[in-house]
Amino acid sequence: MVTAKLIDHIWATRKSEKLNGLKLMLAEVTGGTQEGERMVVCDVIGAGIGDRVIVATGSAARRMLDDDSIPVDAAVIGIIDESCEPV
Repeated sequence: MVTAKLIDHIWATRKSEKLNGLKLMLAEVTGGTQEGERMVVCDVIGAGIGDRVIVATGSAARRMLDDDSIPVDAAVIGIIDESCEPV
């Protein structure tokens, strides 16, 4: 899992039929060794641009969608309300 900030929507007119109805967004990883990396994530919990989120990757992302055959590698699994930053 990583934390990220949602920075934009992704629209694809041609895509796998299994992705129909899923909201795709662009996220930028915050913190850790992957900081600054961007990834396309699937959002099924209603997060929006500017939200800080928790992102699961790999098979954990597909489990969030209840279908291991969906071609998704990253999914938003939580919206961060606040975090404890070191002082």
